[in-house]
Amino acid sequence: MSVKLGMFTMPFHHPSRDYAATLEEDREAIVLADRLGFSEVFVGEHFTSWSERISSPLMFVSTVIDSTQKIRFGTGVINLPQTHPLVVAAQTAMFDHLCRGRFIMGIGPGGLASDMESFNVRQPEVRFQMLLESIGMVLKLWSQDPPYEISGRFWNISLKDNVWPGFKVGWVPRPYQVPHPPIALSIVTPNSPSAKIAGERGWIPISGNFFNQRYLRGHWERYAEGREQVGRAPDPSVWRVARCILVTETQGEAEDYLSDSNNALSYYYGFFRHNFSVARQALFMIKPDAGMSDESATLDVIKRSQVIAGTPGRVLEQLVALRDEIGHFGTLLMTGHDWDQPRLWRRSMELLAREVMPRFRRHADATLPA
Repeated sequence: MSVKLGMFTMPFHHPSRDYAATLEEDREAIVLADRLGFSEVFVGEHFTSWSERISSPLMFVSTVIDSTQKIRFGTGVINLPQTHPLVVAAQTAMFDHLCRGRFIMGIGPGGLASDMESFNVRQPEVRFQMLLESIGMVLKLWSQDPPYEISGRFWNISLKDNVWPGFKVGWVPRPYQVPHPPIALSIVTPNSPSAKIAGERGWIPISGNFFNQRYLRGHWERYAEGREQVGRAPDPSVWRVARCILVTETQGEAEDYLSDSNNALSYYYGFFRHNFSVARQALFMIKPDAGMSDESATLDVIKRSQVIAGTPGRVLEQLVALRDEIGHFGTLLMTGHDWDQPRLWRRSMELLAREVMPRFRRHADATLPA
């Protein structure tokens, strides 16, 4: 039950950067993660952003299958309200075969305001209803042969007139993993009802990194409620917790980077400060103190409260404190960021994997509940 190390990347880059160069950088980060023993990587999906320009995580991670050995590929996430369930079923099944079962199917209702506007799926409650209907249809398509007659509120799938058994025309592809890839659900809001649904359905809960850690415990509690409601014991080893982590040789190196108001992390948290202030009216989620004024929640204050940074020893102390606060979890997902200083970020991954995680695992193993 030792804690594993994975990565969650949106990925996020300054829009002035060359598109092809950032894609190559993101590929390099995944190959390095595999070489360092990371267990999995989740890659986001966004259609209308020059800061987050991976519009197909499946297409993107397909380019690194042959350059990696063991790392599992997760979608972080497929935004189900924005894609027809038949397309989701067929394309994810194909990818599962391409990677020989190294696939975790991360799903979500969508979170980027411009995407939701473009697809005309703005209401949160409707988007989640669409998610549930979509994944239900996907699982039905994978579990039965044609003819297909699947009716819903948002989509209808009917295939009965052009089914040719001799050629298997009319058959939707099925995944490599039987009965299907593990399903993971992204969780963001405090005391999220989505976490309870993930527990009820046996899905993997993934807690994001772009909110204050005080809300993480509530995610687990709601997930555990869902498991217990269906008569199953909650297993914390399935819980993925994402955090922004920077490991440096010296504390001064970390301080110098955090103090830079123009670096990648400043742009990243500047985006979320704007996002939670304007698009969501939820700035409290990233304030170090929920009761502090909006004016006091400056970019520097938010950035320093969100980032686990410092020497291997200092980062270890912060990870131990995090686990003491929220309880046991199975996988720590390091957030992938723009490599504005490539040497710094590569070295951070190396130090995290080789110096921090072995000690963190020993601590976690020694303090597991009886």
